[in-house]
Amino acid sequence: MHFESPIKRRQSRQIMVGDVPVGGGAPISVQSMTNTETCDVDATVAQIRAIADAGADIVRVSVPSMDAAEAFKRIREEVSIPLVADIHFDYKIALKVAEYGVDCLRINPGNIGNKDRVRAVVDCARDKNIPIRIGVNAGSLEKDLQKKYGEPTPDALVESAFRQIQYFDELDFHEYKLSLKASDIFMTVEAYRKIASQIDNPLHLGITEAGGLRSGTVKSSIGLGLLLMDGIGDTLRVSLAADPVQEIKVGWDMLRSLKLRSRGINFIACPSCSRQNFDVIKTMNELEERLEDVTIPMDVAVIGCIVNGPGEAKEADIGLTGGTPNNLIYQDGKPDSKTKNVSLVDDLEKKIREKAVLKEQEMANIIVKN
Repeated sequence: MHFESPIKRRQSRQIMVGDVPVGGGAPISVQSMTNTETCDVDATVAQIRAIADAGADIVRVSVPSMDAAEAFKRIREEVSIPLVADIHFDYKIALKVAEYGVDCLRINPGNIGNKDRVRAVVDCARDKNIPIRIGVNAGSLEKDLQKKYGEPTPDALVESAFRQIQYFDELDFHEYKLSLKASDIFMTVEAYRKIASQIDNPLHLGITEAGGLRSGTVKSSIGLGLLLMDGIGDTLRVSLAADPVQEIKVGWDMLRSLKLRSRGINFIACPSCSRQNFDVIKTMNELEERLEDVTIPMDVAVIGCIVNGPGEAKEADIGLTGGTPNNLIYQDGKPDSKTKNVSLVDDLEKKIREKAVLKEQEMANIIVKN
């Protein structure tokens, strides 16, 4: 299918996180966060590289201590992807990592301290041209807001955010993005919708503490999907109690599904039934595992029988339709070759990789012409 996304994105101002533009119509960036011990430099660097290889644009690293700040310095020297330092409680840590080449500072208004401490961070960020992410979280609201509202609410999140926005405006500092996260989908969505209509700063999306791989993916897809459909969001992080690489994969799947960004293979696959002429589930598992390294955007249809197979295959770059005695491979909507079940995965992988090379050459030629 070649329909364009009908989503009209919210207009926001742009900031730069390293060399990645956030807001201002730039592609929605995908990010994750390391879960290694930051002071274990080798492990953290290895995880950052794995996250980057999965397609991350930005990686966040927790820096909970001065020892971690010193480790961050070494980490920064080892990787090239933009890094965000996650800072809580001690504003001096933010000042230290700013010296070490951090690309963005994430501070929490609920625990970073009084205005003088925030001002020190802002002044440092201004001097070094570092953007800030104001991260409001339902689990760490200011005590007076907890008392005022009785419990976290969308309005409480928005009020917390505006306290920092007002102070940043007083300091004439505008290079910031904002997040308002809760583990509750409805609270998060309403808070983002409220703030989106009142400011033009870029918004970082996320459902915090969403859960494990399966449940967290579902919750995040619903919550972030609602916001993305509204055109809200300039960068996102899918929060899962899982390997951070999985967060990147889910984030890309969201954007690909909404036709907001494309990377890698978009598989169209039937859920399988007794009509299937080959094992669809096994075939899909093998193809996804083998083809994770393919980053060129492609549509690949894998359909187990002739009911919907030919129709889906005609709309895909590469298509497979189950048949007897042989299955049929399509290329660019036209029948290309036949394959037996025993060699099906190998044959299809070969066709997909050949097509990826051709598409990459076509894209390179377009860039040269322009």
